[in-house]
Amino acid sequence: MHTQLGRTGLRVSRLALGTVNFGGRVEEPEAHRLMTYALERGINLFDTANTYGWRVYKGYTEEVIGRWLAGSPSRRDQVVLCTKVGDPMGDGVNDRGLSARNIISACEASLRRLGTDHIDLYQMHHIDRTVPWDEIWQAMDQLVAQGKVRYVGSSNFAGWDLAAAQEAARRRNSLGLVSEQCAYNLVTRHPELEIIPAARAYGLGVLVWSPLHGGLLGGVLGKLRTNSAVKSAQGRAVTALAERRDAVEAYEKLCADHGLDPAVVGMAWTLSRPGVTAAVTGPRTPDHIDGALSALDLSLPESFTARLDELFPPVARGGSAPDCWLS
Repeated sequence: MHTQLGRTGLRVSRLALGTVNFGGRVEEPEAHRLMTYALERGINLFDTANTYGWRVYKGYTEEVIGRWLAGSPSRRDQVVLCTKVGDPMGDGVNDRGLSARNIISACEASLRRLGTDHIDLYQMHHIDRTVPWDEIWQAMDQLVAQGKVRYVGSSNFAGWDLAAAQEAARRRNSLGLVSEQCAYNLVTRHPELEIIPAARAYGLGVLVWSPLHGGLLGGVLGKLRTNSAVKSAQGRAVTALAERRDAVEAYEKLCADHGLDPAVVGMAWTLSRPGVTAAVTGPRTPDHIDGALSALDLSLPESFTARLDELFPPVARGGSAPDCWLS
């Protein structure tokens, strides 16, 4: 249920509670119930970002979490709290990116919204190649020295970005990054080429967002037939379904033939991959949390995973690669 985050001594749950749905899709009372439910079941890794809640207003999700934390004095000590910096928070020219000014001011703002005096894992939401690493690490080291940040992580970095960040930190005798959060699932397998190997080489934990590819791997065809699709009826899942319908249909049949839930299979596959520390689940109901937890106990036989590789081959065996790195 719990493991160390990369080379650190910090122990985190193998499932992270993703909060991107809080605000607009999940109302605050239900969000509070989901956080309590997750914590009671051993999930201690809570992931958010300063921009989350944009369907209401940016920063709203951090406020929701802050009000939940304030509801019980013990919660803050039990939770490994992660948030992110870098995406635009306003219209100002300095309200975005990884300048020292924005890193420090955004951290202060997140602390106020979260109602806490420290962030356990402060993640750079995207790479900002306009800012030198010495500036970024100066700001992050300052926050760590002040006790406002415990660890620093990245999100959506390329493999060579991880290497550049770590080598710059090494020159400063700084701990540097302790984690990378990337999109990784049966459909999105390009992190196997460079991102995950780089993370493992530098001792970084790998946190996976979108382990079901926006719901595509969660039984989308069955849900569409019963008109119960929500997340899988929009976004990247719809685009991918148009391109991969035959593979998805075969995937759902394979799961059905073995009496398995496609969502649990997709999550279990991701969690079983070398180098993966935790998968971020974005639940809307307690049942979604229970389903994700059941993936921790599912061991997929070699014949089953071999068939998955046929349906969703890695890049080296003909699988699709991204048109460009996320920036």
